[in-house]
Order: sequence, then C-alpha cells, then structure tokens
Amino acid sequence: QVQLVESGGGTVQAGGSLRLSCAASGITFSDADLGWYRQQPGKQRELVASISIFGNTNYPNSVKGRFIISRDNAKKTVALQMNSLKPEDTAVYYCKATIEVRTTYHYWGQGTQVTVAS
Repeated sequence: QVQLVESGGGTVQAGGSLRLSCAASGITFSDADLGWYRQQPGKQRELVASISIFGNTNYPNSVKGRFIISRDNAKKTVALQMNSLKPEDTAVYYCKATIEVRTTYHYWGQGTQVTVAS
C-alpha cells in the first residue's frame, strides 16, 4: 500500500520560514518524480515545486527564490523549505509522487495546513 505522509505545517508570521517533509512508503522512491502542490479555499490545486528522478527542480515564479525542494532517496523523503513566507502562501500543501511503469501512477499525501499570519 502506497502512503505519502506530510508533516511540518503550522502557523508562522510573514517573513518566516517553515520546512515541510513528506515520507513515502510502498513505492520505489528513486523511480518517482516528486512534487509539492498547494490548494487555497475555492481555488485549484497548483504546483509549487517539483524534483525529477534526476534531481532537476522546477518552481513557478510565485515561489522561485523563496522555496527549495529536495529529496533523500535513502530516507524516502521529499522536503520543501519555505522562506520569506507571505500571507498568500497560506494553503493546504500536498506532496505527490508520480511513477511511470508501463502506465503512469499518481499518489498524493493527505495534506498539511500552512498559515502565514500578516
């Protein structure tokens, strides 16, 4: 059974930092492309960071220079370091693992709330 479990969410003042972590089980972690997404009330889920199996990273302009994604294949974890947080970063954050084995499988965590107070 595949499980992705996020941790590290909470409430922080604007300008502060948080580090999210996602622990995976039940998958060959090194074969997974990984991503962090967020969803604000009434809005679609959006990508905030991704890291490929080769370690290539990608960020939207809204978080570029503030967020850093990293992976540890030995520990089967993916982290999101969030710096210079803004109130508009407030959302539920989800990690996602994508694996292609003849077909494509997408796995999601349950989400963790991040609240940035102004």
